[in-house]
Amino acid sequence: TSLDNSTGGERRFLSSDDSVIDMVFFHEPSECLKTSAGCDWTKLGVGSSDHLGNIRWCCSDDVVLLGLCEESDRGRMIINQALFGGEHRPIIMPPTGNYIAPVKLPIMDTKEGTGQYSLVIANCNDNGRNVMLDGSYIWKSKGGYLPGNLFDEWKFFTVFTLGYAGLLFWYGRSMSQNKDSTIGIQKWILGTVILGLIELIFKGVDYMEWNQQGTRINAVMYLWIVIGVLKGAISRCLLVMVSLGWGVIRDTLGDQMKKIVLLGVMYSIFAFARDVAEIIFVKELQILSLEQEEKIYDAFTILTFITAAIDVTFYMWILDALNSTMQYLENMNQSMKLKRYLRLRLILLMSILFGIGWSVFGIVDATMDDRILSQGKEWVIRAMWDVNYTFVLVAIALLWKPDPRAKEFAYVMELPSLGDDDDGDDLVLDSQVGCPDDYEDDGVNVQYSDVVSAQDGRFTIDDGVAT
Repeated sequence: TSLDNSTGGERRFLSSDDSVIDMVFFHEPSECLKTSAGCDWTKLGVGSSDHLGNIRWCCSDDVVLLGLCEESDRGRMIINQALFGGEHRPIIMPPTGNYIAPVKLPIMDTKEGTGQYSLVIANCNDNGRNVMLDGSYIWKSKGGYLPGNLFDEWKFFTVFTLGYAGLLFWYGRSMSQNKDSTIGIQKWILGTVILGLIELIFKGVDYMEWNQQGTRINAVMYLWIVIGVLKGAISRCLLVMVSLGWGVIRDTLGDQMKKIVLLGVMYSIFAFARDVAEIIFVKELQILSLEQEEKIYDAFTILTFITAAIDVTFYMWILDALNSTMQYLENMNQSMKLKRYLRLRLILLMSILFGIGWSVFGIVDATMDDRILSQGKEWVIRAMWDVNYTFVLVAIALLWKPDPRAKEFAYVMELPSLGDDDDGDDLVLDSQVGCPDDYEDDGVNVQYSDVVSAQDGRFTIDDGVAT
């Protein structure tokens, strides 16, 4: 018999043996999964290794000669029944003719408990036929269809959702109570909190549907990804605006606002494209050709690099603006406002130090022979970045929390009091100046000029000694 080779277009001769598709399902112990090399499948009864340490998966002619498998198993996957504890489902294909058939008994059960499982499909007959496999495979644990390593993460961001709801209630209520003194930066903070809550809600809906039905709603999945990207962009813009002194030393950012928005839009576009490329690469990996995989991976790498470059631009801008604002406040003796920025700098430094330390932890955990995090706990690496982000967001919300004097603090210059008290607390904020020099016996002379153009609209304050 002969068949056209589907890849080369030439004719090749087949043996009379049937082709066999081996389907193998087994549990990988947690002890070996914690190592960087992973589990040695040959010790689990899947495959075998020769005297040189080369692993052989299929029982071919040369493997039979090496004595690693029996002649009767030629063209089959090597399964050591003495070691193998999983399920093995062979599917026999006829040597000639068209053949289309579903998998019989497609459900594979296990009683090994929680852990990582592997499904292997092999066509080992060198002289067999090319076989096209089509369809889907679904994993289901005792808790549902959600992958086992995502259950703890689901619980984690469920708690986070409640936390964001509490933060939104407190901040929104405070803004409502002090609506007459609300400043622009507080609206940005509120908007960021709202986006964070919406993202977590839709992510929870996505995971819940995935767990119950075994499939994901693409619209919901992409929606929370878009919202998460917008939240990240707005947060970066917010930090730049805060560092430039918006809401503390200035009530508008002028042309700088356009630059901030432009950089935020660029971050949103490239970050979303990066996340979509990652989803396609992981989700469609089993049906993509090698060339398509390489193209998507290259695109993902380029987008990751561009996003990282935009991030670096944001961070450099934030640090430079923060230093300039603090220098200005120090030169102007604005000690109360400077104190707020010192706290902000401390918060950012703590966040940066944590980020560096956690990055090192992630690298060490990934490269050590025995991993620090136990099996299925890899989500902790991602979750702690969310914790770090939320820490900064909550800290900024507290520093710029709504209160009756928020506008005065933002838009009024801080003046040293002219009294003789030496209690060290001699700073006064007051926007209710009234008419100049209403009080004749207070020792303070106030003059206001609206005549001379060079002095138009300026106050002059002195106490007879210093001006």
